[in-house]
Formats: sequence, structure tokens, C-alpha cells
Amino acid sequence: MNAAHPRLETERLILRPPLAEDFDAWAENMADAEAAHFIGGQQSRAAAWRGFLTMVGAWQIQGFAMFSLIEKSSGRWIGRLGPWKPECWPGNEVGWGLARAAWGKGYAYEAAVAAIDWAFAHLGWTEIIHCIDPANLPSQKLAQRLGSRLIGPVQMPAPYENVPSEKWGQTRENWFARRR
Repeated sequence: MNAAHPRLETERLILRPPLAEDFDAWAENMADAEAAHFIGGQQSRAAAWRGFLTMVGAWQIQGFAMFSLIEKSSGRWIGRLGPWKPECWPGNEVGWGLARAAWGKGYAYEAAVAAIDWAFAHLGWTEIIHCIDPANLPSQKLAQRLGSRLIGPVQMPAPYENVPSEKWGQTRENWFARRR
């Protein structure tokens, strides 16, 4: 893939823009009430299709969006993770949403480190945030492990204006100081 379509690799994962072949696994993940709970809620296949195309469209228009996470050992799509900045979003986010089968394996941390490095190096961002539901303790723990701190409550744009959310984040300087 070229600069417009980056491909990042970690020890166990490939991070790349979504491809049509990822949609079935994406739709399955969004149909799983538990996996989708904090990323917009359970969705029908038709609604998942629209969300999938939003991500693909963001890559085309903005030049970035969440990556598809591919498990190297199996070739399976296991989630989405990466930079995200829709209109009226409260900051430059690196967010995540993994399939339940990928939980508890350290994949989110491994991929987030690669995505944050990439966002700072290629997007020129000076800070990153994570918008996390106050009840989403695993995501809070991941944000902390990444070195982010709780900034406070944040008002999300429509259609998420009634969803409770907290902003976690850190600066580019904090990120690279921690990585040394």
C-alpha cells in the first residue's frame, strides 16, 4: 500500500485501511450486542454497512480513519482501531473497537501504539484523545496503559449527544517522552 493507503505491522497484527472483504466480520462485530455496546450499539447488517462505508469514505476524503486490524497468524479481521475525526468531534481521536474473540490478548494496546505513532508522524497531530463511556472500564484501563489521562466529561456531537462520554488524552510530547 502507498502513503495514501498505509500498512502498519506489529509483531502480531496488520493495520490497514478497510477492504470490502472485511465487511462480513465488521457486520458480525456490530451485531454482537456486547462488542458493539460502547461503539454505537448493536446494529443491523444494513446499518453496519453504512458505518463501514463511513470509515472507507473518511480514508478517501480525510486521508485517515480507523484501520482494519488483521491477526497475522489467522488472517482474520479482529477489529478497527486508529485515528478518527468526524465533523464536530471533540478532538483528534485514536479509538478502538475489537471483536470479542480478540479481547484480553493485548491486541488493542499493540495496535494503538502503532496507530498513535503513525498519527503523530503522518498527520501532524499535537495531541490525541479517546472518547470513552464512563462505564467502559476496559477502555479506561487501555487509555491509562497508553499514558492518557482523564481530562473530564465531553459533549459528543449528534447523534451521540445523549451518550455519556469522558475525554482521555495526552500530548505528542507526553507520548514520546514516555516512549523513550
